[in-house]
Amino acid sequence: MIDVDRYLAVLGVDRPAAPTAEALWALHRAHVERVPYETLDNQLERPTGIGAEESVARILRGRGGYCFHLNGAFAALLAALGYDVELHRAGVQDDEVEDPAGPGGDHLALTVRLDGERWLVDTGLAGGMYEPLPLREGTYTQGPFTYAMTPSAVVPGGWRFVHDPRGAFAAMVFAPEPVELSSFAAEHHRLSSSPESGFVRVLQVQLRDAKGVDMLRGCVLRRIDAEGTHERIIDAAAEWYAVLTDVFHLDLGDVDASARARLWHRVRAEHREWEASRQRATTL
Repeated sequence: MIDVDRYLAVLGVDRPAAPTAEALWALHRAHVERVPYETLDNQLERPTGIGAEESVARILRGRGGYCFHLNGAFAALLAALGYDVELHRAGVQDDEVEDPAGPGGDHLALTVRLDGERWLVDTGLAGGMYEPLPLREGTYTQGPFTYAMTPSAVVPGGWRFVHDPRGAFAAMVFAPEPVELSSFAAEHHRLSSSPESGFVRVLQVQLRDAKGVDMLRGCVLRRIDAEGTHERIIDAAAEWYAVLTDVFHLDLGDVDASARARLWHRVRAEHREWEASRQRATTL
């Protein structure tokens, strides 16, 4: 069982009297605004599980996670509030052309059946949707971003969410069959522990709002909104930790001074290697 009232308090949303569309939209907006997409524990080398109760506990203590944590927790909240919610095997893709292999299982997507229609609900899509999208072919504008929804060309009955060109990825594809949260355990272990995983190699934190998205990748802080892309490098530990708490609302009370020093050293070293690789690329 999850603590629904404490979860809603974190979101700043009153308990809805019924599972309505209006309440679903309010819950989704609040979640992507207040609960960050983040990979901090991977850099701290603190293994996490993806059980819904554990993920909700993370959120209640002021942390976030990535799709398995965020959508796993949100699905549990929606179910507790009476919504007809299903979990789906999905995959994030970096190419504009759909991968013929289909969804690789590196993403968990949600759908909700409401008022006779199905909706894509995704609070763990790294700077993606601000509000649910209908499973209907078309283009949809949310704030400064325009998305597309199309039937999958590879997966029968599946759907493909196409991100705005300024997004962190090109598209996300998901299969129609419902799955259990536990089916993502092996992929979560790979993403959170493999030295080849981008979730391990580079710290990522993101929060979406009505006007744009804030993104921290290593030491690079980026804001994308209607005015364009604004970027700056955070090169001091104190400022970097202030960004985590002030911009992304992360509670780091369980990260002591020695762990903070190790984390900053790791992030700064990764940033320097990234800068060196860019410099090498420009000289070739």
